[in-house]
Amino acid sequence: MDTAAPAITALDILFWGVLPYVMMVILVGGLVWRYKYDQFGWTTRSSQLYESRLLRIASPLFHFGLLAVIAGHFFGLVIPMVWTQAVGMSQEFYHFNALLVGGVAGVGTLGGIILLIYRRRTTGPVFMATTRNDKTMYVVLTAAIVFGLWTTLASVFDGEHGHNYRETVAPWFRSLFIFQPDIAAMAGAPFSFHLHTLVGMTLFVIWPFTRLVHAFTAPFHYLFRPYIVYRSRDRDTGRAGGKPAAGTSAARTTGTAARRGWSAVGTRDRDTRNR
Repeated sequence: MDTAAPAITALDILFWGVLPYVMMVILVGGLVWRYKYDQFGWTTRSSQLYESRLLRIASPLFHFGLLAVIAGHFFGLVIPMVWTQAVGMSQEFYHFNALLVGGVAGVGTLGGIILLIYRRRTTGPVFMATTRNDKTMYVVLTAAIVFGLWTTLASVFDGEHGHNYRETVAPWFRSLFIFQPDIAAMAGAPFSFHLHTLVGMTLFVIWPFTRLVHAFTAPFHYLFRPYIVYRSRDRDTGRAGGKPAAGTSAARTTGTAARRGWSAVGTRDRDTRNR
């Protein structure tokens, strides 16, 4: 007997057809505003000087776990189920790997954020440097991680009868980018997925106004820089007439004003835009 599709309510339209676009506008607009008017505050406000013992454990645990969680979300939401089936990956194999990797990544991320919160609460100087935005961010971020683990554990206990989010949440997510939100698909997902999605959207709404903004300026160029950055400094040793002395900059040979100070040698400096 065929079951009727769930009726779409006004809340479904609001939550799954309107709020995602409101979230995107606030996220992008907030990032642009923050970059334009608060570049000085675009930072993690590092507290490593106050305490580093716990940070050496908590920070890698949280960040690497979070990277694995993001990769899992991308694989599960962006890649259609028919693609994985086309390459011979069964739903059972995908489900097992998703639960294994997602569970380990989720537990690692949760453990890392708990240690970070514990460190921030018990270390006096770190706690004094904690703003209200930081406290709000920690609450929402922790809630997103906990509810994500909840959906994972629910899938484990339900076994083969568990909900397949690749048939509901994933199609809805992809439909947002073509501006044709599949509200009915998302409405058919269980409450745990609804809650996890709403908390996730809340996290992205507050993202530009918290320290999480530093994720959009990760210093990837440091991976390609030498361990020691050598710099040279021009000296006023030019000789009258003849060839310029060794070390004299090309700017002096061309008659242009030389920029004073140190200049990078053998590497690209991020501040070249200010030259």
